[in-house]
This record gives sequence, structure tokens and C-alpha cells, in this order.
Amino acid sequence: MTKVLIVDDSQMTRNFHAYILRSAGFTVIDAVDGADALEKLYAEGSIDCVITDLNMPNVDGLTFIRRVRKEELFRDIPIIIVTTLDDNVDRKEGLRAGANFYLVKPIQPGVLIESVRMAIGG
Repeated sequence: MTKVLIVDDSQMTRNFHAYILRSAGFTVIDAVDGADALEKLYAEGSIDCVITDLNMPNVDGLTFIRRVRKEELFRDIPIIIVTTLDDNVDRKEGLRAGANFYLVKPIQPGVLIESVRMAIGG
């Protein structure tokens, strides 16, 4: 079963995305920020895809993505940014940091599901 890690400081957003993805058959783990997400990556061992916000306390999304990309163990995990920041500078920065997709909130459930499927190659 495909395991997705959702990283967002908003519990409402995490719950919404988790509901959408679980209804599509994915297993979901969530984290409140980049630091929590890194811990979950190590603890879980096998995550198939990460969905992350950018604006978070402690370790923000860009810092989290850069750290993931430096770790050989996690380097190839697809990362999807889902954020309210709808601007080309943020988009370029997110993709340059190592994200595979950049989506803007609010996101349609079908788009989220399809993006995860595309990211994992399914």
C-alpha cells in the first residue's frame, strides 16, 4: 500500500488531505512541521510520497525539502508542495529545493490524488 506523509502545521489541512488520500486507498502519516516530518521519515522507513506546506514553524517546508534531498536514504522520495503561496518566485524556489510538484491551496481532491499518483509513477 502506498504510504504518504503529509506535513502541515494546520491540523484542519492535514485532516482534509488525509481524508482525501485515505478515501483513494493511500496510507497516510502526518507531521506538524519539517522537524516532525524528518523524525517520521526515519521512524517509518518507507514513505512513498511527501506532501508539504512551506510556511511552518520550527523547520519550514523549503528547509525540510533541502534536508530530505541531502539524505541518500530519502533522496528519491517524490515531494509535492501544497501551499497558499501562489507566486513564481516561491514556485521556482520550491522546485529548485527539490520538490517534484508545486500546487496551490485550495486544492481540488481529484488534483491531489492525481498528483500523488503521478509523483509515484502510478
